[in-house]
Amino acid sequence: MSVEAETLTTPVSDHPVEARPKRSGTLPISLATIAVIIAGWSLASAYGAVSPVFLPSPVVVAKSLANVAVSGFVDSTLAEHTLASLLRIFAALAVSLLIGVPAGLAIATSRIGKGILDPIVEFLRPLPPLAYLPLIIIWVGIGEASKVTVISLAMLPPIILSTASGVKSAPADFVNAARSFGASRLQVLLHVILPGAIPSILTGTRIALGAGWSTLVAAELVAASQGLGFMIQSAAQFLVTDIVIGGIIVIAAIAFLLEILARLIERVLVPWAAHR
Repeated sequence: MSVEAETLTTPVSDHPVEARPKRSGTLPISLATIAVIIAGWSLASAYGAVSPVFLPSPVVVAKSLANVAVSGFVDSTLAEHTLASLLRIFAALAVSLLIGVPAGLAIATSRIGKGILDPIVEFLRPLPPLAYLPLIIIWVGIGEASKVTVISLAMLPPIILSTASGVKSAPADFVNAARSFGASRLQVLLHVILPGAIPSILTGTRIALGAGWSTLVAAELVAASQGLGFMIQSAAQFLVTDIVIGGIIVIAAIAFLLEILARLIERVLVPWAAHR
């Protein structure tokens, strides 16, 4: 028997390949961290380390949230405040995606597009929302449009930059293969480049949601009658600290749930990117 034949018939290895050890999840560590924080908070309140006016106990905050959920605060229940804020966030996100994804494509694929849009993005990116909020009020008014506009402007830069980054990172082999089969520039963009940029777009959307929530309180300062940010600001004016803390916890919980939802969407749409 020749050497080549022996090589083909001989098994590669007589020992089974050892499975990689599974990584333990971070959920137990996260739950333990939350438990430690709540325990420290409870001890600080119970032993009077901080005045209850400034730091009410977790039990008081929980009771206040339950009361707001049933009886309401500033003429609206907790569900109504939450729904108003979510509608503003999702409306702003939809506007940001409709503008940000094409803008990111233009920056990444066109010299003229980059020359026009890149200075605008770099101008908006470092600006805090409160800096241009008065100007938005003058231009748009004090209605819902101004709130959605302010939140959208905060969400736009992450979506634009992540889209541009995703388009630029498209594998050249895939693009060349599509062109060799006669695909037009538009077909390459829609069927090769844009699908490859989806993981980056989803990452930018997650970052944009964080920026939107941080802008929400500032946006709801302007002639709002409902919303979690409005509820927090109203409670702060009357030094109702338990409602302030409760509102912050609700915003953090919703943002956390949206992050989980975004990760699930990423696993469904782009599983190869979610498990890298």
